[in-house]
Parts: sequence; structure tokens; C-alpha cells
Amino acid sequence: MTVHGEREIIPSVSRAEAGDVLARFTAGYTEAYRRLDPAAVDRVETGALAEIARADLVEQRARLPKGNPGYPALRLDDARFTIPKAAGWPKFFLADTRSNRDGNRWLVVFVRAAAGEPWKAAYLTLHAPGSVPAFRTDRDGWAEPVPPASGGGLALAPSAVSRAYTAFLRTGSGDVFAPSAATTRARADRARLARTPSFRTDWIDTPEGAPGFPPLALRTADGGAVVFFTAHHREKRTMARGVRPGITDPRTKALLSGDLRTAVTYTRVSEAAVRVPAGAGGRVEFLNRIESLVAARGE
Repeated sequence: MTVHGEREIIPSVSRAEAGDVLARFTAGYTEAYRRLDPAAVDRVETGALAEIARADLVEQRARLPKGNPGYPALRLDDARFTIPKAAGWPKFFLADTRSNRDGNRWLVVFVRAAAGEPWKAAYLTLHAPGSVPAFRTDRDGWAEPVPPASGGGLALAPSAVSRAYTAFLRTGSGDVFAPSAATTRARADRARLARTPSFRTDWIDTPEGAPGFPPLALRTADGGAVVFFTAHHREKRTMARGVRPGITDPRTKALLSGDLRTAVTYTRVSEAAVRVPAGAGGRVEFLNRIESLVAARGE
């Protein structure tokens, strides 16, 4: 009997296969960082995670043109899989793992775009032990995804989170997000850099969504959801008259293009996990956010 994943409500992946996907990811990740090969990244990663890794490899290859064969292998063990049961594509699941890199739990979200496509890691967020939310599961242990557009009774639909976040960064209006380093403090930091004696700064924040950066959401035990989403952030610094921009950061130097004379534009990508409460009026809380420089252009 053929099961059609686009129509039948089925688990995204078997638990055994989820373990195989995680092992393939760690092997591919280690290979990419040893060979400093973007093609190896693209075989196991997608979305914001792949953008960050490709930029990492550009930076490291500038210092290590022959590769980095001594790069320590990534190990993700003690895996706890949260696998949703749903129809349609993309399919996804979450691996809550212990890393050999630090003391955090690494939450890796894997996505499969369509039948016949490989599983790839799309999101990685870091959480202190004991801080990972409890997800709702049925009696067989399968989790509940939240449809991106419908909202599923949440304070904010998953597909609207990136747009709401970038609008908040731009205007600061509304009470959608709880105060945090990613929200109120980020705007305060920007205010300090908007006008200085040496330069002025302008920002453009771009929301992202499907198909390249699909927001993915899992229902939590309290009726809310954890939503994983992506945004891009461009920061243009224009120098005051008589001031010439200088770049000392190694990553920026490696990623720099254009002719650096009077201005530089930094492009960063962010991936985040937020807790969205059930019902109207609740505030979205950032659980973790990773932002990384992926391009720089001089003018």
C-alpha cells in the first residue's frame, strides 16, 4: 500500500530514521568544516543555517586555504526527538540534543521539502538544560504541528512572526513582543548607533518565510507553540565627511566586496525560537536567537 504524505496524516519520519538523519547531519557538518567546502554544507543544511555555515567557510578558508583537517568532529547525542504528525509538505521534526561544544541543549530542526528530497537541518537554537519547553504529544508520542497561516488559536500565527518582528525593530510600536535583548534592547542599541560623530547608521529588516525559510511551529503542552523563524538585517554605515571606513574584523574582511570608500553595508541573518502563547493578548517571548554576518559590501 502506498502512503501519500501530501494527503495522509502521518508522522513526518520514523524514530529510527530521525536518528539516521541526525547522524548524517553531524557527519556532513564535520566534513564541511574540515574541507571548508560549501557543497558539503548544502547537502545537509538549508535556509538560515546554511547561509551562516557558508559564510563561516569563506572566513575560515581565507585563513586556511588548504582546509582544516584537524577540526574536531561535532557530536550530538542524548537525542530526544519531537516528531509531528501531519499531512502535506514540508515535513519537519525536532532533535533536542546534547553537544560536545558547550553545556547547552542544541535544538536542531530538520526539514524535508518534498517526497524524494533529502532531510536537511534548517534551524539550530541553543537552550540551557531544563529550559526546553514541553511539547504536546498524543498517546502514541507524536507531536502536533501548528499550521503556519492559520495561527491555531495562538496570539500570533507562525507565518506572521518574522513580519511582526522586523516591523517592531523598525518602529518599536505595539506590544506583541516581551522586552528582551532581541527586542527592546536591540532597538536601544540601534538608537545609540543611529548618529555618531564618525558615522550614521540606517537599517533595513526583511521578514522571511516559505519556501526558502519556512516558519515551523510545534504546539506546547500549555496550548501555545514554539515557532522557529528567520529574518535578514541590513545595516548601512555611512561615514562623516573626511572619515574613511576601516575594517579590522576578520570575518568582515573575508566577506567584504565592493570598493570601501565612504560606506559599508553589513548583511546579517537571524534564526530564532520564540514561545507564542495561546489566545489573544499574550506576548511573544524569545527563547534563543542567533544572528550572524553573511555579507558585507563597501561603497
